[in-house]
Amino acid sequence: MSIENETAPEVGTTAGRVRGLQRVGSAAFLGIPFAEPPVGDLRFAAPVPHRAWSGVRDAVEYGATPQRAALAEVTLIPEPSIAGESTLNVNVFTPAPGDEDARLPVLVYIHGGGFVAGSPASPWYDGAAFNRDGVVTVSVSYRLGFDGFGWVEDAPNNRAILDWMLALTWVQDNIGRFGGDPGRVTIAGQSAGGGAVLTLLAVPAAAHLFHQVLCISGATSDLPLDQAEEFGRRLAALGGVEPTRAGLSPLDESTILGLQAAVASPLPEPGGDADPLAPLVALASGGLTWGPVVDGELLPEPVADAFARGVGSGKQLVLGATDNEFNMVIAAQEEALAAVPAAGILTRFGLPDETATAYADAHPGRTTADVLGQYVTDRMFRVTALTIATERARNAAPTWLYRFAWPSPTIGGACHCLDMPFLFDCLGSERVGNIAGPNPPQSLADEVHGAAVAFITTGDPGWTPFDEAAQSARVFDVPSRTEEHGYADVEVLLPAGAAA
Repeated sequence: MSIENETAPEVGTTAGRVRGLQRVGSAAFLGIPFAEPPVGDLRFAAPVPHRAWSGVRDAVEYGATPQRAALAEVTLIPEPSIAGESTLNVNVFTPAPGDEDARLPVLVYIHGGGFVAGSPASPWYDGAAFNRDGVVTVSVSYRLGFDGFGWVEDAPNNRAILDWMLALTWVQDNIGRFGGDPGRVTIAGQSAGGGAVLTLLAVPAAAHLFHQVLCISGATSDLPLDQAEEFGRRLAALGGVEPTRAGLSPLDESTILGLQAAVASPLPEPGGDADPLAPLVALASGGLTWGPVVDGELLPEPVADAFARGVGSGKQLVLGATDNEFNMVIAAQEEALAAVPAAGILTRFGLPDETATAYADAHPGRTTADVLGQYVTDRMFRVTALTIATERARNAAPTWLYRFAWPSPTIGGACHCLDMPFLFDCLGSERVGNIAGPNPPQSLADEVHGAAVAFITTGDPGWTPFDEAAQSARVFDVPSRTEEHGYADVEVLLPAGAAA
């Protein structure tokens, strides 16, 4: 596609010039490749910087998206799938294209999707509102699922982390030409993307690539290397190939998607009845099958352990979660579980009897299904946020904790992804009404988006930093407020002595 409009903005990059789209008050440069296509010999290799091109490359359409998994069809966020091989791209939204003196703060956003799905091409991730408020915005694509995280005998581990790091290197080398300041880069992400930015904060080799972190509903992986190897060997065996680059490379994308799903969700025993709670128990207790691997090298130790030792302590962090992230996933079992005591089922998740009883008692008047959904929410997201904030309060730069508590009028509760159109201030975007109803409060978007802008531009989101005594958290609601011990309801799930 060629753009003949002489007003179309052009910017030079280290690989060549790109031509973007001029919009009202900003410009968009879409699908700029930061790496060679990860195909052929590069499929399971570390990413390679994209070769230089001659002339001017059009950057007016989103690039190809990695692994089109089934999750992309049911996600609450519209995340289009785009065919093609060149899947390692960045999208840059800027109010100051070509102005190297602008030195505007930069937001680099990593999408979620359980590390197996998602897309940076979502209209919700458009940087228009951040551009309006003086922030250059970059969204990133990366290898997903087995291609990004699966163990391969003769391939580097954590290829997706290497993708994130190369994209951030591209930002360091190029963002000044788009009006951004490479010395003021905030990385942000939601769900698996939140886990990605926490992981990057724990990766010593990535420390020079960004300056502060905004983690939204972050779910970490911390997959042990031996378990990653087990999953990788199992996938290769199911595919009838050796667990090597040569053996796995001939398997096309659809085949890999099927195999990685089979490894993640083994079929029930022949003649047995499918247990509707089994996937939730496995997810909350065992974590994700495909995600960042504690390989002892790039990621030397689990994220929480790294923070406890002070890794990343010099970088400021905002993190939090919605109040009811995954409660909705068990809503269909409401009637079937109505007569079953919640405490008894909670022991299936590995909780001791006393803790299970205490947790159930802490949620009086709620149905068993809702208590179980809340437990999955707390175990995966809210305990992670409180634990990290507590660890960092002892030896790190300021950390701010928040909760998003406004309930969805269509789904119920403050569910997973509900906060995203408020963060990006895009309440009029497609499908927002499905999750936020026909009249989502603009005042709440002003607060959530405004806090993010304040953090990105000044290093302070506008409420009291977390400390072990007060444990303050900002509660985004109508109206919003700041609460001491804002995560007190999950303290029963922490190890003894972990919280003040």
